Amino acid sequence: MLGTVVKQLKSHPALIPLFIFIGGGAVMSGMYLGRLALKNPDVSWDRNGNPEPWNNLKPDHQYKLFTVNMDYSKLKKDRPDF
Repeated sequence: MLGTVVKQLKSHPALIPLFIFIGGGAVMSGMYLGRLALKNPDVSWDRNGNPEPWNNLKPDHQYKLFTVNMDYSKLKKDRPDF
């Protein structure tokens, strides 16, 4: 089967960038989904040991993909303490 794909690509070389970009997009999408599953504070993998993982969030920590140089501890607190 791989031999047929190589044979087709040799006869149609314009399809090579298509396969490269589609494959790269699939790999990057998989990596992003893996990052969301492992690093996102909304995801709980251990329900028995930590049934309420949202209570362990730091109030002055920024949970975003790209960080911004900003001190979140000096912002006005607009949520109740539990």
